[in-house]
Amino acid sequence: MSNYKKIIFKSIAVLYATVMLFSCDNNTQKVRDFLADKNLPVGTAKDAYHVYKDSGRITSKLITPLLLDYSNRKEHPYSEFPKGIKIINFEKKGMDSVTIIGDYAISYPKTSISEIKGNVVVVNHREKSRLETEQLFWDENTNYFVSEKAFKLMTEKDTVFGIGFESKDDLSKHLAKKTTGKLETSKQ
Repeated sequence: MSNYKKIIFKSIAVLYATVMLFSCDNNTQKVRDFLADKNLPVGTAKDAYHVYKDSGRITSKLITPLLLDYSNRKEHPYSEFPKGIKIINFEKKGMDSVTIIGDYAISYPKTSISEIKGNVVVVNHREKSRLETEQLFWDENTNYFVSEKAFKLMTEKDTVFGIGFESKDDLSKHLAKKTTGKLETSKQ
């Protein structure tokens, strides 16, 4: 009699598991909507190392300890880097040209605007210039930096302090606002 009960219980368990398996709905959109409603990322990557290529040539690398993907947002999808970010851009010869580092970053793919905050450092290795600030906006379409925070710009000849800064993303053609410091100028 006990073997009979075991067979019945096993049969019921198998039947229950089968019903549960076939009752699941495999609708990824419902999952994405649920995650968006709960303000949860649709994806998480730890120790991410992403290489960007153009025509087989490495153009940049993105390194971050944590990437949160909120691409499930309908109006404003974004990627968040809450533990910092390091971006290395390469010139055509494969050498580091510009490195961007910050404690936090958020990127909006629809507008191609990124915000980098906290101990932001931008280094142009070729020109030997360095920008330090607490917040920087980067327009990836125009390759342009903008900051309204205090900054320090160091070149081989000058060190400029100020509040408010704009430049190309290689720190060339910069516009420094409310500046102080020692500048070297030349007549043209």
